[in-house]
Amino acid sequence: MAPTYDHPGEQAGQDPIRLLALRDSPLSVDEVFRAAGDDAAGGTALFVGTVRNHDGGSDVDALGYSSHPTAEAEMRRIAEKVVAEYPVRALAAVHRVGDLRVGDIAVVVAVSCPHRAEAFEACRKLIDDLKHEVPIWKHQKFSDGTEEWVGA
Repeated sequence: MAPTYDHPGEQAGQDPIRLLALRDSPLSVDEVFRAAGDDAAGGTALFVGTVRNHDGGSDVDALGYSSHPTAEAEMRRIAEKVVAEYPVRALAAVHRVGDLRVGDIAVVVAVSCPHRAEAFEACRKLIDDLKHEVPIWKHQKFSDGTEEWVGA
C-alpha cells in the first residue's frame, strides 16, 4: 500500500528503517521503542520475544542463537518489504545471538504507523517474516540431556 499524505506532517522525511541489528549482548526494549518513534505515528506496536522454559513438551535449560553472515542483509530485505506493504513511519528490529538463559530477551521489533491497526499488522508481518526467513538458528538444550537445532 503506497502512503498518501493529507497533511505536511505526514510526509516521509528520513528512512523509516531506523534500527536493524544482531547483538551478542542483552537487548533493550527502550532502545527499540525509541528508534521506532515518530511524531506522525498514531500507533506503535512492539513485540518482545523471550526464552521460555519449555518447548515441545520438554523443559528447556538454555539455548544459543547463531546466525549466517547474511542475516542482517536478510533483516533489511524483510524490513524493506514491510515498509513497502504498510504505511510505516518507523521500524526497528534487534535479534540476540549467543548464549541465553530462560527469561532473556531474544528479539525485539517495533513498528509505528499512522493508525494502530496498521501498526499491529506491520509488526506481526515483520516478526513472522524475520522468524521464518532470516538465517538465525536456535540450539536448545533440554533438561533430559537432549538437544535440538531450530531455525530459518
